[in-house]
Amino acid sequence: MNPKVMLATAAVLGSLALTPVQATTLRWAAQNDILTLDPHSQNHATTNAILMHSYEGLTRYSAKYEVEPGLATKWTYISPTQVRFELRKGVKFHDGSPFTADDVVFTFGRIKQPQGTMQIYVTGINEVKKIDDYTVDLILAAPNPILLRNIIDFRMMSKIWAEKNRTTNVQDYKAKEENFASRNVNGTGPYQILGWSPDQRVTMKVNPNWWDKANLGNVTEVVFTPIKSDSTRVAALMAGDVDMLTDLPTQDVAKLRQDSKLKIVDGPEVRTIFIALDQGSDELKYASVKGKNPFKDKRVREALSIAIDREAIKRNIMRGLSIPAGVMVAPGVNGNTPDIDVAPKPDAERAKKLLAEAGYPDGFEFQLNCPNNRYVNDEEICQALMSMWARIGIKNKLIAEPMAQHSLKFQNFDASAYMLGWGVATYDAQYMLQSLVRTKTSGADGNFNFNKISDAKIDQLVDAMKTETDLPKRNAMIKEALLRTRDEHLLLQLHHQMRPWAMKAGVSTVHRSDDRPEARFTSVK
Repeated sequence: MNPKVMLATAAVLGSLALTPVQATTLRWAAQNDILTLDPHSQNHATTNAILMHSYEGLTRYSAKYEVEPGLATKWTYISPTQVRFELRKGVKFHDGSPFTADDVVFTFGRIKQPQGTMQIYVTGINEVKKIDDYTVDLILAAPNPILLRNIIDFRMMSKIWAEKNRTTNVQDYKAKEENFASRNVNGTGPYQILGWSPDQRVTMKVNPNWWDKANLGNVTEVVFTPIKSDSTRVAALMAGDVDMLTDLPTQDVAKLRQDSKLKIVDGPEVRTIFIALDQGSDELKYASVKGKNPFKDKRVREALSIAIDREAIKRNIMRGLSIPAGVMVAPGVNGNTPDIDVAPKPDAERAKKLLAEAGYPDGFEFQLNCPNNRYVNDEEICQALMSMWARIGIKNKLIAEPMAQHSLKFQNFDASAYMLGWGVATYDAQYMLQSLVRTKTSGADGNFNFNKISDAKIDQLVDAMKTETDLPKRNAMIKEALLRTRDEHLLLQLHHQMRPWAMKAGVSTVHRSDDRPEARFTSVK
């Protein structure tokens, strides 16, 4: 590893112990559970945050979000479309089998399978070619300006283990399929996941044979507990039953700040909360309008957007812990600039006029699907939207469910409108635009576009930015695509989440703006 990177990491970690002082357990609680243990099945932030403790990529983020070597020690551009990766030798999977080029080739084939939702992380890669046991070439369709960030979440699985356990195929989550990999884990990372009891706990222990000997914390065991109830979650922390909470009820943050036994680590999150509207179906499901789809009309989408008082949501529901959103990526993501991230002002009278022009002077009714255990105050926000929309004649039936059930519905196109939050793992707006707004194909394009957006101009811009290496030109494309998404009201952005974490006074960790706490950066006294 580059010595400068190591020094920068150490400086950021501040008070963290550089060597383990005592075997200890981190008891971490959050609002929602993981969806699966299969690393290539569901692009879901909590699932990724847990699985990254065991499954690793060729590259990874440092504590300062700099790209650094992971399972690859070096990469060299043979040409703009051929990148050679030298693999780290001596790495073992948790079952003791060696990590080699065969596992990279196998994992590439596996992550691309259409039943998974992780293809975005290998977008633009045509082939992974084995050169020898510890060298692979990534053959690109075209130059890829964010390749090294994308492949952080291209997480390696053992070919031998997958074949032995008949789990070479990715779990088909939306079909409610289970396989060996959806319940068992075999990675190379710093922690071994020992088991998962859904809606109860995930348990891990430190991997004594991990290749990275730089122990930055002292956590040897992790118990992750999903606790849906806000009051129960906070009570568990205050009683000392958990060490760290990463889902804080906004109404309790001020109280927790005053508790001398606790501390709050503040920071923004690169996540935008939004409403997706079905814009592709000829008839809108679960709606009072029959034979057509009101959401195909830009005037209807705009009316819904400007009926929303985002500042009121910030003030009354989020207790100030949100940034009303004008575009679909948060500050900190390449593409967000203050001049375009200006939330629309509420205008109920104009919204009514737009509905009348579109042929709905008396409004109409549709179903709104929301999670109730995933984002900060998710169900409460949806209830507030219903009230705001009612002022312009829109009626809603609210279906609020745990994320596991909610996700199944929208992935099966069984919703007319739904809430989702999108975190930008690559810190670049292409990730959002390609996943959510680009017309859906069988690959990475539109892999989370379950509301059937199809806009030829945005498709053209996304396809161009994938390969544009001239930074000013590429950023101009990103800006144009973000503005078109905003101005056509293709998604109804609500706000960017702030993300305070609470922990015992003796816990030290690095706040992660992708909302992925890392036990390797954590100490418990």
